[in-house]
Amino acid sequence: MPVITVRHVTTYRYKQPVAFGEHRMMLRPRDYYDQKLLEAKLVITPEPTEIRWVHDVFGNCVAVARFGGRAEELQFESVIRLDQSSTDVLDFQIEEYARRYPFTYGADEMPDLLRAMERQYLDPEHEVDEWARQFLRNDGRTITTELLAAMTHATRQNLTYVKREEGGVQDPVRTLRLGSGSCRDFAVLMMEAVRSLGLAAHFVSGYLYVHEGRRVGGGATHAWVRVYLPGAGWIEFDPTNGIVGNHDLIRVAVARDPRQAIPISGTWTGFPSDSLGMTVEVEVTAESEANEASKTAPKTRRSHAAG
Repeated sequence: MPVITVRHVTTYRYKQPVAFGEHRMMLRPRDYYDQKLLEAKLVITPEPTEIRWVHDVFGNCVAVARFGGRAEELQFESVIRLDQSSTDVLDFQIEEYARRYPFTYGADEMPDLLRAMERQYLDPEHEVDEWARQFLRNDGRTITTELLAAMTHATRQNLTYVKREEGGVQDPVRTLRLGSGSCRDFAVLMMEAVRSLGLAAHFVSGYLYVHEGRRVGGGATHAWVRVYLPGAGWIEFDPTNGIVGNHDLIRVAVARDPRQAIPISGTWTGFPSDSLGMTVEVEVTAESEANEASKTAPKTRRSHAAG
């Protein structure tokens, strides 16, 4: 993949000046072997009185801002440039004992994976369990990578993507019953399904590089899941687009629960009626595209809520 630039602008507007409490931003990716951060810039308007950087329990980069005074608008503009190496799950060397499902994680890894194996949502009628087990072969010779790939592609083919404006995540049982959801809903569904099979999974928040018309989830933040496979490590699966591996996925934050990977969160003080809403603009471009675009008409800026 070429060098990618991501411009992410979130703007909150109010009827009258309000006071802002502490805000936390998860917009800066970490360096990985398959993703190298080249540049990162964060501009906040009005300028905070204090900003500090911390690493959370998962090692994600978190900026914490504090403000003084009041304003009618609060804006966060993040621009990052990355060099990413696309990988495919079929290229990974998985430990022999884990090539077929079921398998058990090694004693040295299990203590650190237990929390990532715990279910987070109730499934009283075992609907998520049943959905997950449809991908297992009856002869007991299920190939692990084929299992996860089938689950990823089935979500893309059988469930309908719907961009939801409201925050939060849809319960995975509700996603199955409705047959639809947003990218974060599909990520949680697959994460819970994988955990129901005894595998470790994390929720991932980031961006999608859309250069093919069939991809959905661009123009906003994106969400997918990663699963731990012995010998290969954490592998990406995007059930919204049927992507296996990290192709076109720009990883920013990784967490056990989606509530731990919110791109921007914070508080403000004023009347509830003061809020005029939030807009999110996300543009993901390759450098070659940006160079070509500069020779033609400028792109139209569009406003989106998080996907």
